[in-house]
Amino acid sequence: MATRKAKKKPLKKVKKSKKPVGRKTRVKKKSAAKGKKRKSAAIGVVTHYFPNVKAAVVMLKKPLVVGEEVKFQGHTTNFSQKVTSMQINHRPLQRAKKGDEIGLEVNERVREHDLLLPAEERLASQSVNRPSVG
Repeated sequence: MATRKAKKKPLKKVKKSKKPVGRKTRVKKKSAAKGKKRKSAAIGVVTHYFPNVKAAVVMLKKPLVVGEEVKFQGHTTNFSQKVTSMQINHRPLQRAKKGDEIGLEVNERVREHDLLLPAEERLASQSVNRPSVG
């Protein structure tokens, strides 16, 4: 009697997953819309500060005029002031355009990367003069 050889069954093909095994995939977080509004509303960004003369160097993203009310905002900075003095290359000027790097006299210390924003106008509900009750 002749012995028969058993036929081997073909192996099933295993589909490889596209994701690497054992690694966590990163999910991109959507940036807060509030932060984007702040950056787009910025008049400029502080690039340097001179403490002895209390002056900030600001790279402008929008035009700026002397007398305008502005707000400096950063991680540890948050104050408003009126633009009193503005210079380019030690020459005073009344208005500066987008792209100018200007020197601004500031009332408080500012830091690099602080934003120069337009001052927020007060709403009627935030007004200082409230009628007295009585």
